[in-house]
Amino acid sequence: MDLVRNLFCSSIGRKLVMAVTGVVLIGFVAGHLVGNLQVFESPDRINGYAHFLQSLGPALWFARMFLLACVGLHIWAATVLTLESQGARGDEPYRVKRWISATFASRYMRGTGYVVLAFILYHLAHFTVGLAQPASFKENIAHYVMKGDYHVLGVTVTAAGTEVLDVRTMMIRGFGSPFVSIFYIVAVGLLSLHLLHGAESLFQTLGWRNRRWEGGLRAAVTLLCAAYFLGNLAIPGGVLLGVLR
Repeated sequence: MDLVRNLFCSSIGRKLVMAVTGVVLIGFVAGHLVGNLQVFESPDRINGYAHFLQSLGPALWFARMFLLACVGLHIWAATVLTLESQGARGDEPYRVKRWISATFASRYMRGTGYVVLAFILYHLAHFTVGLAQPASFKENIAHYVMKGDYHVLGVTVTAAGTEVLDVRTMMIRGFGSPFVSIFYIVAVGLLSLHLLHGAESLFQTLGWRNRRWEGGLRAAVTLLCAAYFLGNLAIPGGVLLGVLR
């Protein structure tokens, strides 16, 4: 009980909650991108992958609930820490804001966080629930018959001949709207900025950052966030340019 109280009732504990949930969410968005990039391969790849995830049943919903809980805790900790910071400063605003060493990402960390939250909610409404763009949702997409096996770690998880949802077509139709695609691109750009500062911050919170390799860490994080943005840009961009049909 003391450990839980320290985690949720102290500034250090809340920073630790932000760091740990941040690690979980970074792992998820990276894996999510790798899975989605299979849309550029044979339809068997992305459709077999999606069918495998759906076949997990209750385990998939448990993972979703766990991720949503991490998002909730992350937002809660960030909001409380922000209010504490403002309370410590008092009602008098800073006359001059000095951002000498702060990066662009760190200056707008909170703002990008709320935009990312809106993006997550829209993404769920778009491809998971089907409230946004119902015409492109899975219920209005024909099924696809697998032409080959889909493997995970060498194990066949979706066999040839299996009738599965045509998720590839659903994604292409979903990004067929320029407005939707541009919104995704902007939102993922802000998410990449959020990750840029968040990844550095969590290393510092967990005590894994020091002056000797601080520069290398920043360069590595910047490179990975740029790769993440370009990977996500490729999907709606590929649809708008006609590369994905």
